[in-house]
Amino acid sequence: FACAGWDSHKFFITFGTAIAELLANFTDTQKSQLYIVASYVQLTWPHVDFPLSRHLESLRSAYTRAGTAPSQLQGDVSAMLEQLGWSHTEEHRTVEGFSLDLADPKMKRAIEVDGPSHYLRDASSGE
Repeated sequence: FACAGWDSHKFFITFGTAIAELLANFTDTQKSQLYIVASYVQLTWPHVDFPLSRHLESLRSAYTRAGTAPSQLQGDVSAMLEQLGWSHTEEHRTVEGFSLDLADPKMKRAIEVDGPSHYLRDASSGE
C-alpha cells in the first residue's frame, strides 16, 4: 500500500471499516498483516480515526505470535557484518512489536534483509 502510492486516508478508512466488522473471522497470520496496515495508518495520519486502531493490541498480539523465520541469506549477511566489525542483534523487537532483522538499537541502526521468502511462493501451498 505505501509502495503503491496510496496516500489517501479515505481508502484506509473504508478498508478498515469493512475489515473491522469481520475481524473475528481472521487468522493470526491475517491479523498480523493488518497490524502493519494499522500501524502505517496511525503513523502516517495520526489525526484519522482508523477503525482498526481500536483493535491495535489484539492485532499486535497476533503479529508478535506469528514469530520470525530468518532466512539463510539473513544469517550470511549477519555473519559477514560481524566479520566486518559491526556488532548487532538479530530479530530485535521494537517497542511497537516489529522485528528488525539486524539491529544496533543503541546506535539506532537497522538492516532489513529480504530473502527469497519475500519474493517466492511455495507451489504446493501457495504461501
